[in-house]
Amino acid sequence: MEDILRPIYQERASQTNTLGVLLVEKKLKLSHITDSFDVILLVIVKEAEQPLFIKQYSYNHQKAAMHIITEAQLQEWLLLGTNRRIFEWLQDAKIIFDRNEYVENLKTELREFPFNGRKIKMGLEFAKLIRRYVDGKALFESKQFLDAYNYVVHSLHHLARLAVIENGLHPELTVWHQVKQIEPEIYKLYEELVKSEETLEKRLELLFLASEFMIHSRTNIGTSHLLEVLSGKEYWSFNEIMNEKDLMPYSVDLAVLIEYLIEKHLIDVVNIETKGQGVFHRCYCVHEKLS
Repeated sequence: MEDILRPIYQERASQTNTLGVLLVEKKLKLSHITDSFDVILLVIVKEAEQPLFIKQYSYNHQKAAMHIITEAQLQEWLLLGTNRRIFEWLQDAKIIFDRNEYVENLKTELREFPFNGRKIKMGLEFAKLIRRYVDGKALFESKQFLDAYNYVVHSLHHLARLAVIENGLHPELTVWHQVKQIEPEIYKLYEELVKSEETLEKRLELLFLASEFMIHSRTNIGTSHLLEVLSGKEYWSFNEIMNEKDLMPYSVDLAVLIEYLIEKHLIDVVNIETKGQGVFHRCYCVHEKLS
């Protein structure tokens, strides 16, 4: 099918806006990687009106899709992990066109996974982990066990992804396969949750206890990026934290994470006087022993 698509990708490669063109072919029995298409044509561009534009084609009982993505969208996916397939596409794809070795350099960076990049991604996974853990525990305490179970499964998934990143790897679609090799203790927790013959309430109770230890042991590395950014100022309002460029990816998980770190004495509350008597602006700073 590559021959059929050649005029399409050659046209794209001739445009100065195009940084790279990659071809991803469906592997035997692994059609999920290409969303059941026979071929994915991945075109990376500097900028476009839409961050993602998809065209689909069919020929002789085969189907192909062309994904045109901006460099900014690609970087967002790589940072936030919101499109897990993109890692496999970049890893397995055939490079059709590569302007100034853009794609090769990108693949090298992903393979080497610089520590600063890992630190940010660990921070984001830790924030999601805390959000799911706190919400799940609240549901458990109100005896909403099925909803609590759903949150706990998600929290374990973020714990697993955090462990994979900590070990210098990118979490793949088969993250539990990775974790089984890297962190068998986390895999065992997951197994006990889904396979144990204990009552759901008992399973959740035991898992919250075990998870608390796992989370505690990863708090320093999981909050390293956030605390490093917050150390740059004497104190911050929440609005300033929320709108700080480096912290924007934390998004809706930020408030819960800040409160968790206050409980753990890693962040202190700073009360700033307002015009109202006895009313203070609630601000935050890194605990003095850490700054």
